Amino acid sequence: MKIYTKTGDEGQTGLLAGQRVAKDHPRVEACGTVDELNAMLGLARAAGLPPDAEAVIQRVQNELFNLGSQLAASDPEVLPIPLISPRNVTALEQDIDRFEQALTPLNAFILPAGGLAAASLHVARTVCRRAERRVVTLAALPGEGVSETVLRYLNRLGDLLFVAARLANACTGVGDVAWNQVRGEET
Repeated sequence: MKIYTKTGDEGQTGLLAGQRVAKDHPRVEACGTVDELNAMLGLARAAGLPPDAEAVIQRVQNELFNLGSQLAASDPEVLPIPLISPRNVTALEQDIDRFEQALTPLNAFILPAGGLAAASLHVARTVCRRAERRVVTLAALPGEGVSETVLRYLNRLGDLLFVAARLANACTGVGDVAWNQVRGEET
């Protein structure tokens, strides 16, 4: 299979069912941001995650491929692709609860900082929130169906990535960095 097809040279791309749309179509924007999120999770894994977080993030990367396929299909119910289900959302919630049990409770806002793995997960979290916004934009368009479960999944995933970043810091002995509310100097 060739990597280049030349079919996108005019600014169009194909969706899973064969429709051609502009490369800046909201559906393509949503798919592209999910792909960016997946790549950022690969970077976080390369930075070295705690074993439990590594297994969860690897699973999530596979689920994001499913989610991206679901977004790339204007009607995913008619194509033979795996769909994000409420079971996937529940699994994220269970992961969050398990990770939080290993952490001290938060008593302040924290900065997206710490070790390389944690910082990478914080960047992934912000990309996840952007993906969520892109999917909300897509879902608001007439005729562009988006599963509510996809939205719930991305929302929970953002929460999971926050907790996973804290876990990565805790496992490497790096504490959370509290937000220092510096006020401007009074003259």
